[in-house]
Amino acid sequence: MVYISKVYTRFGDEGDTMLASGDTVRKDSARVRAYGEVDELNATVGLLRLELSRDPNASASADSQRFAATLDTELARIQQELFNLGAELATPSAASGGARLKVEAHHIEAIEQAIDRHNDPLEPLRSFILPGGGPTGASAHLARTVCRRAERELVTLAADSPVRGEALRYLNRLSDYLFVVARAAAASFGYDEVLWDQQNT
Repeated sequence: MVYISKVYTRFGDEGDTMLASGDTVRKDSARVRAYGEVDELNATVGLLRLELSRDPNASASADSQRFAATLDTELARIQQELFNLGAELATPSAASGGARLKVEAHHIEAIEQAIDRHNDPLEPLRSFILPGGGPTGASAHLARTVCRRAERELVTLAADSPVRGEALRYLNRLSDYLFVVARAAAASFGYDEVLWDQQNT
């Protein structure tokens, strides 16, 4: 159980922070940047859930209500998994089995199954799309870009430190999921997707 009695400690005033292992590192180290990006991703998924809850078209029909409920359940689970991933990345020994909290293969499989469920009813893409497609879709696109940034930081960390393949695959698959969610939300809630117009380039 977590017990936090005091928010500030002054420990990090000189630019250092403590990992889950107790080791002290700089706040701009590759490991801290990686789990910091995962934290930001979790926050953007929280914003996505907020936009979903207040999207005026999410309750327009029984089908849109079912989609919204399913999506919120998925996103709530993903937020928990992202917190576990952050804990894993804050533990240097995680790659050798030293982390209790981590993402596993079954989490990746669940995301893949959700991608297939949301993608199957969609029209095939015949153009690149721009971020948009209603408030929920636009928020999903934002979360997707943050997810890609988190993935890049994790790749950087993996170049110098052992990182479990499941962690890398999880973020890679999650960005695909968020892209499909953006499209599925636009379709389910009746928003037009914004297509890339090559004529204007």
